[in-house]
Amino acid sequence: MDKKWRIGAVSYLNTRPLLLGMEQSPFCDSIDLVKSYPAQIAQDLLDGIIDIGLIPVAIMPLLSNPQIVSKYVIGTVGEVASVALFSQVPMDQIKKVYLDYQSRTSVQLAKLLLRKYWNKEVEFLIATEGYINEISGTTAGVIIGDRALTSLSSFEHIYDLGLAWKQHTGLPFVFAAWVANKPIPSEFIEAFDAANGYGLKHLDEVIALIPATEQVYDLHKYYTENISYELTPEKRAGLKLFLEAI
Repeated sequence: MDKKWRIGAVSYLNTRPLLLGMEQSPFCDSIDLVKSYPAQIAQDLLDGIIDIGLIPVAIMPLLSNPQIVSKYVIGTVGEVASVALFSQVPMDQIKKVYLDYQSRTSVQLAKLLLRKYWNKEVEFLIATEGYINEISGTTAGVIIGDRALTSLSSFEHIYDLGLAWKQHTGLPFVFAAWVANKPIPSEFIEAFDAANGYGLKHLDEVIALIPATEQVYDLHKYYTENISYELTPEKRAGLKLFLEAI
C-alpha cells in the first residue's frame, strides 16, 4: 500500500471508536485523514478531493459509482440520541422547522418522517450558524451530532429520528457509511476495516481519550446502545428503503 489514501471523516463523538485505530496505529501512515462535518465530507467526495468518505447516505444517488467499502457504519436500531427534532411545543403545534446545515441524511429523514409518519405539513427553514438559538415557540429544528447531545436538556419536546424510523418501518437506520466513488483494492479495505474495528473493541480506551468537557452524555451507553456500527442485512434493508423513499 504505497499510495496514501485520502480519507474524510466526521468529527463527531459517534465516530471516535472508528477513528481510534486510524489515528493510533501504523495504519495512519497509509492515509491522509481529514475531519469535518457530514455535509462537507459529502461535498469533498463529490468533488473528488477524498478517496473514501464517511458520508451521509442521502448523497449516494448523486455519485457516479457509489460503493460502500466497509462493514462499519454510523447507524442505529432504535433511539439514536444524537439526531432529533427539537421543539418547545408538541408536534401538533409545530409550524416551522429549521434543517441542520451540517446534515444531508438527517434532514431528508426528518422531511420523510414529518410527511409519512407524523402526517405533518410545516415550513422548512434553511439553518445557518447559531440557528439553535432560534428554536422557540412553534419553530422547531433538526439538530445532529454532538450539538444534539448537548441540547437534550434544553427542550421540552425531543423527537428522536432513529426511534421514529424504527417505529415507522420496523427497520434500523443507517445515517452514514464509508463510501468510495471508485473501486478500492481489497487489501486496503481489509486493513481499513481492521482499523475501524479496533476502537469498537477498546471502548474504554476511546472514552478515556475524550476530554471530560466533551462528555455531555453517557458515552458507554451511546456507543453500545444508541449507535450501532455493524452493517447488517437489516441495516442494508433499511438503507434501501430510505434511498427509495427520498
